[in-house]
Amino acid sequence: MASFSLGTHGFVLLTLLFAASLFQRSFGGRTLSALVEEQPLAMTYHKGALLTGNVSVNLVFYGKFTAYQRAIISDFVASLSPLPRRKQYVEPSVATWWKTLAKYYATSRTPLPRLRLGKQVLDETYSLGRSLRDSDLAKLAARGAPRDAINVVLTAEDVAVGRFCMSRCGSHGASPQSRASGRFAYIWVGNSATQCPGQCAWPFHQPLYGPQTPPLVAPNGDVGVDGMVINLASMLAGAATNPFGDGFFQGPREAALEAATACPGVYAKGAYPGYAGDLLMDPATGASYNAHGVHGRKFLVPALFDPSTSTCSTLV
Repeated sequence: MASFSLGTHGFVLLTLLFAASLFQRSFGGRTLSALVEEQPLAMTYHKGALLTGNVSVNLVFYGKFTAYQRAIISDFVASLSPLPRRKQYVEPSVATWWKTLAKYYATSRTPLPRLRLGKQVLDETYSLGRSLRDSDLAKLAARGAPRDAINVVLTAEDVAVGRFCMSRCGSHGASPQSRASGRFAYIWVGNSATQCPGQCAWPFHQPLYGPQTPPLVAPNGDVGVDGMVINLASMLAGAATNPFGDGFFQGPREAALEAATACPGVYAKGAYPGYAGDLLMDPATGASYNAHGVHGRKFLVPALFDPSTSTCSTLV
């Protein structure tokens, strides 16, 4: 299966900038590098198709995940969907965060996709082994829905994936066009709890490089999986606004910045290198977060680049 995983970004240490935060790049996950002081000037629309309509987010759990870990991920995805009118989320919410991407869709004159939690597939037997290549990720993603879907592959902490921790924390791409089965976008995110938490689970773990400020308390008590939520949120924003490599991005295709990855290390107002921003704090647990979700969950989601103001927009 051909992959559209364009340029999973690397851990590029920018020697002229302060290496202090988790840097994100398009078609890849958050990585440790420098927080660029100046925001990108523009987010260019390259006239390609965006995801739209009713889209199922199907989860493929590869390896051993506890029921609690799976619930954190599935609750986050469920939180992206709007609630019935008679109910309301506690604000700021994950659903409101997702709606901010509507500014991208206004430019393309298509409606923002409505995401809903789809099916969940468990592969606890490591059917493809414990060391995966991109082609393996594409095979696993194909176990989700064949159309109108984002199929998410989530690998357990004991699964090695090509370039994981060396150049990426996650990636997104798309299946080849098929007249029979259509086309789907897919995402891969790895659990970095034991392999590189200082790279892919910041700010819930001490950073590998940069200012050694105390890590924040993870809102769901799981550093690896709460870190996965951040990466998944970033990749969902990229998969929606640049699903096939010709949507919204800034810079060269092979190292592009997308809606979330254009705002590295920013989670709330007041963010600066090594500091995620003035986040909300749960008084009972001391956990840091910036968005509410279903079942009383709290999550940390990345800032999104606002194409109308060319600034990073946060919920708090």
